[in-house]
Amino acid sequence: MARSDKMKLGTFVYTFGFHPASWLHPASDVHGANEFSHLLEVARRSEAAKFDFMFMADSPAAAVGDPDALARIPTKMNRFEPLSLLSALSVTTKELGLVATVSTSYYEPYNVARLFASIDHLSGGRACWNVVTSDHDETGYNFNREGLDPHALRYERGNEFVDVVFGLWDSFEDGALLLDRESGIYYDKNKHHTLNHKGKHFQVRGPLNIARSPQGRPVIAQAGGSEPGMDMAARTAEIVFSLASNIDRNRAFYENVKSRMPAYGRKPDDLKIMPGVVLNVGETEAEAKAKVGYLIDKMHPDVGRLMLSEFLEADLTGVPLDKPFPMERLPASPKGSRALFEELVDFVKSGRTVGELVRHYAEKHTGNGITGTPTQIADFMEEWFETRAADGFILMFPTLPSSLDDFIKLVLPELRRRGLFRDEYEGKTLRENLGLSMPVNRFAMA
Repeated sequence: MARSDKMKLGTFVYTFGFHPASWLHPASDVHGANEFSHLLEVARRSEAAKFDFMFMADSPAAAVGDPDALARIPTKMNRFEPLSLLSALSVTTKELGLVATVSTSYYEPYNVARLFASIDHLSGGRACWNVVTSDHDETGYNFNREGLDPHALRYERGNEFVDVVFGLWDSFEDGALLLDRESGIYYDKNKHHTLNHKGKHFQVRGPLNIARSPQGRPVIAQAGGSEPGMDMAARTAEIVFSLASNIDRNRAFYENVKSRMPAYGRKPDDLKIMPGVVLNVGETEAEAKAKVGYLIDKMHPDVGRLMLSEFLEADLTGVPLDKPFPMERLPASPKGSRALFEELVDFVKSGRTVGELVRHYAEKHTGNGITGTPTQIADFMEEWFETRAADGFILMFPTLPSSLDDFIKLVLPELRRRGLFRDEYEGKTLRENLGLSMPVNRFAMA
């Protein structure tokens, strides 16, 4: 039976696009990493297309690795701090949701609560916090740590962090601001609450010094396929960015996370599971494949080798590209997609060179993704949506804004023709457009 709701869509933003060679594409703005106008244009095109949100991926540190390769990849090495960017976008866009990644490992809850509440007011209710605990060693070295804290500790701290932020966002109840000039009373003291949180990781008195946000609280996004990650998502998240490598795995993930929600007193419809998918669209299959080939040809082998090293968690620096892959460098199990790992192992066993493997990985590394015609891409998206492997998609365009333009021109009309995507926004806030319920203030409920 066809779903009665509509597909949700977001634009995933690395400055120039998802592909590491995107900055070399002639349609990109080579100055875009430090030009607000570039990202504003991406936001405005996403908004005109009626996308739900723009998703700013971030890591709070520059990458560490092969200097020759990193000198060719601007993505992590030169980009805006995301909350500064959201603040600017909040007053230059009108309807598009604005999502930024902020780590619970390197902030304090009070800062995050205040920053996102401010952005939610500035934008009129369009802010979303993508909660991460961070998963790269390089981040910790800038924050009084030697690399990453252990996984379990990061999640333990992350869960308490989110609880404190939620409590601070409830400092003012709805209707607390009386604004009564006659009596001289600005707010109702009985609707203003002090948190007084004392936990294992945080001691936060509160209250937050900003009124309740237009959405009740900003929307919460999260990624993470581990057991603690799925539990945290079921308890707190409203958007989950998944990266399962095929429809069956994602359908199982969808069922797994949503089935945990009732235990936390939540309805499954209050969580939208949105896989990240890389789309290459052309008028014909040949045109779409040519776009992929162009970017792979532009990508320097050192960059491809670094990407492969990260996936395999093996140092391939200096390994000759024209020699067979050294089998002793293959790990026993993968860091990411097992299906992709097994495909790479078979490729290596066939005697291919390191250079051939690098190119093969560059073609395949996106996991979720499709290259094809508008009809093929719409078919792919419709199947995932209708069979409940997804509630929508976070679209990881290889180049920005050109791949976004291709999707809007070629695929979006087909999705609308099938009744899968909106013609107009349903509401004024991100929460309304995603079809999420308003959170209840804990103090008002008590």
